[in-house]
Amino acid sequence: MKFRKIVNDPVYGFITFDDELIYKILSHPFYQRLRRIHQMALAHLVYPGAVHTRLHHSMGAYHLMCQALLELKNKGVEITAEEEQAAKLAILLHDVGHGPFSHALEHVLIEDVHHEEISLLIFEHLNKEFNGALELAISIFKGTYHKLFLHQLISSQLDVDRMDYLTRDSFYSGVSEGVIGYDRIIKMMVVHNNELMVEEKAVYSIEKFLVARRLMYWQAYLHKTVLSAENMLVKILDRARVLAKEETGAFSSNPVLDEFLRTTHSATFIRNNLAKFCELDDYDVLASIKKWMHHPDKVLSTLSQWLLNRNMLKTKLQMQPFNEKEMEVVQQKAMEQLSLSSEEVGYFVFNGIAENRMYNPGNEHINILYKDGTVKDISEIEYGLIHKAIASPVRKFYLCQPALR
Repeated sequence: MKFRKIVNDPVYGFITFDDELIYKILSHPFYQRLRRIHQMALAHLVYPGAVHTRLHHSMGAYHLMCQALLELKNKGVEITAEEEQAAKLAILLHDVGHGPFSHALEHVLIEDVHHEEISLLIFEHLNKEFNGALELAISIFKGTYHKLFLHQLISSQLDVDRMDYLTRDSFYSGVSEGVIGYDRIIKMMVVHNNELMVEEKAVYSIEKFLVARRLMYWQAYLHKTVLSAENMLVKILDRARVLAKEETGAFSSNPVLDEFLRTTHSATFIRNNLAKFCELDDYDVLASIKKWMHHPDKVLSTLSQWLLNRNMLKTKLQMQPFNEKEMEVVQQKAMEQLSLSSEEVGYFVFNGIAENRMYNPGNEHINILYKDGTVKDISEIEYGLIHKAIASPVRKFYLCQPALR
């Protein structure tokens, strides 16, 4: 009897796993760790339903990859059984290198190594563990395999990764602006000159996809209260790193987290400590923050208490940078009212930039294939919604501060 397992997903219904190697990877502790990492970091403090995990997302992206590969094969694209298995493995593991709280702590807990680099290190580790069975998946993931369209399904401006996270994040958060027609987009996918494209009748679905992504960023991912919460989390870890290096013994809730707080990281460090990295998840950070609520350091304990009790820093957004005098006035007030030093106030009053762009024509293109064989970038469509002016990034400047009198 052919191997077959099904998972009931609230977004797509039943997701089928009919490959034993894929199921073994699915069951591996390095993959199962994704159950303990939130997909949308601290967005649940604004949208209470947004508590889904990286595991949910990776399974959903896997499901869309299965649909896309089937559609392309039905259109005559040559995809071998080995390539199909490898592409499915690549998308299943594409986010396996994320650390606690995903993008929110991307360069905080692990300073100098991007999550995609760590994903590749985990790929290579699993490849050794499974006697070279992931070699082709690694090649597709890296974009070095000669069938470029397989990599584009995993990483491009129109990949199944983006299609799932928009669909899933809008579903769990209730932000309807993120709803896209992923099924129609997949039905319109074609391969031309070894590249992934869509048929011209999918133009409006692609435009809707790009608009939805832009709106989801401002409505959910870069919502001002989410910005406040995630910046507070960053400040807590920044302060914890300083204090952990000054103190000896147990500092956080986990000796592995202590080691990461006290060490400067490189790809070599992560490679040599991969199993330790894969022990870390959101729970370690949250348990530590609960412990730090009672730490004698005023900055660490105050920020920890405020975050756990959802007492957020107030966030002001505007289209122009905040001037230095305005910052100085707010900092002076905070120092007086909260009894902070000039060094401590930077943890409570700070500014930054939130940036989002609808489409990047200088990056991976979304190409439209016309019936006559003509290929056009989505930004070059006559009377199209997406054009180069809209493709410019939108920047909003934010200032975070405590509630001051």
